[in-house]
Amino acid sequence: MAEAKPVNIMYQNLISDIDSGRVKIPQFQREYVWSKEDAAKLIDSVLRGYPIGTFILWKTRDTLRSIRDIGGLKLKDAPEGDSVYYVLDGQQRITSLYAGIKGVSIKRENFKNKKVNIIEDFSQIYINLTAEENDEQIVVTNIDMLNEMQYISLKELLDANFTQIFRKFTHDELINQIETYRTKIQNYQFSVVELTNAPIEVATEVFTRLNTGGKTLTVFEIMSAKMYDEENSFDLAEKHDEFLADLETNRFGAISNTVVLQLISLILNKDCAKKSILSTNKVDFIEIWDKTIDATKSTIDYFRTFYRIPVSGLLPYDSLLVPFAYFFYFNNSKKPDDFQRKWLQDYFWRCCLTSRFSSGVESKMAQDIKKIESILSKEEPEQLGGIDVSLSSLEQNGRFTVGRAYIKALICILSYHEPKSFDDGAKVILDNDHLKMSTSKNYHHFFPRAYLSKKKIDEDRINHIANITLVDDFLNKQKIRDKAPSVYMKEYVAGNENIVKTMRSHLIDDLDTWGIWTDEYDMFFNKRLAAIQKELKERLIINQYDRVE
Repeated sequence: MAEAKPVNIMYQNLISDIDSGRVKIPQFQREYVWSKEDAAKLIDSVLRGYPIGTFILWKTRDTLRSIRDIGGLKLKDAPEGDSVYYVLDGQQRITSLYAGIKGVSIKRENFKNKKVNIIEDFSQIYINLTAEENDEQIVVTNIDMLNEMQYISLKELLDANFTQIFRKFTHDELINQIETYRTKIQNYQFSVVELTNAPIEVATEVFTRLNTGGKTLTVFEIMSAKMYDEENSFDLAEKHDEFLADLETNRFGAISNTVVLQLISLILNKDCAKKSILSTNKVDFIEIWDKTIDATKSTIDYFRTFYRIPVSGLLPYDSLLVPFAYFFYFNNSKKPDDFQRKWLQDYFWRCCLTSRFSSGVESKMAQDIKKIESILSKEEPEQLGGIDVSLSSLEQNGRFTVGRAYIKALICILSYHEPKSFDDGAKVILDNDHLKMSTSKNYHHFFPRAYLSKKKIDEDRINHIANITLVDDFLNKQKIRDKAPSVYMKEYVAGNENIVKTMRSHLIDDLDTWGIWTDEYDMFFNKRLAAIQKELKERLIINQYDRVE
């Protein structure tokens, strides 16, 4: 059982533990942010004998992923077999003390320009030997108004021997003051609470509760610390970064870092709740990592080829990757056969159109892998309830906003046909940067909003998925603008000899009978809605509980 034991540590012991590598900053701590002026104020409090707060240290023999030593300085590794003290609370204070006492330079983030780091020289912390203790700060960083006989650097105060001090300072009063200040620091007892016999889940919970900056640790941050294995060169955070870099190279884009954790937990534990993820055995986790990543990549390739979802931004839910990757993991990354493909597709669209993963994700995934296991065994799975893809339901739920999984699913239908540019039939390039916002110029209202607004059409009917086409930015912004379809489409018909094929890539079948030349929006709206419905019905295995009329 975890124990919290209060102790006092002398200056020399604290510095020695840091020097020896026994005090470390865990990966889930934020960066060092204090300036040397902040450090000077802290050390000033030490000289005055003021309390500076308690350090909370987690004592453990576990090896965690430590992204930096104290202050980012390269220090020794802890002696093999020794306990390590991970700083749960007090990182800024411990780092400031150590940097000032050692007189080192530390690189930290520039909050005004995060691309540029600030390097601060902590050797420029001084003791004002002439300061009036009741009225002035003793520890300072600015010595412009002092002569060299009136100050001594903190590092020199603690490191210089008395022969050196006698040579520099001739007044007994100053020498006595130096000795007094040195003794105050060396005799200062730092208040520490040692957390012992605590697993990482408890240590990170303690950190979360202590943290005053409002930072709650994510499951991924905890697992990155817990799964670190120096002997096997396994660093979860680095491995996941490599995986994401590969996705970026292939222009798919980033996915949530919970996907792989949930997948591994489902494979090993048949459950992916936080508790199950955190209880995953490290050896087992590392052993299946590569195969899990291969299965996830196979899933993404499948989504891009079979469903023609080109980028992660179009996925209704990142969570959809998990059950499919579970399938590929146990299918040894082989593509599904005809039976499996049909049932996986039905599952995919039912998840999207019922907003399945908008809540209760972990419990639903645990339920759904039973369906995936049935599909792996080539048995008909239990379907996800009844679904309504009637025209009235599509009309009612089709308000266009890319933040809704339902609408993202319907955009996937549009992207499946690899939409072509109206003017030359070239493929429209879809990427995450263009698809993040509903106001993106890649989302074109075929009957322009400005045009329909003049006709007093209701906004919900104007801004509807049935009126959305995917076009390139230039076409939307520079050419179409607020023109009526009967006006702007004449230009494209004249200039694009493949205009019929082009328009079919947008699920617009017949310019002559869809009300386009007569600017009849209701006719266009109803026909486009029916075209979208037809696509959905082709992707579902319709049952008696579904509504499709």
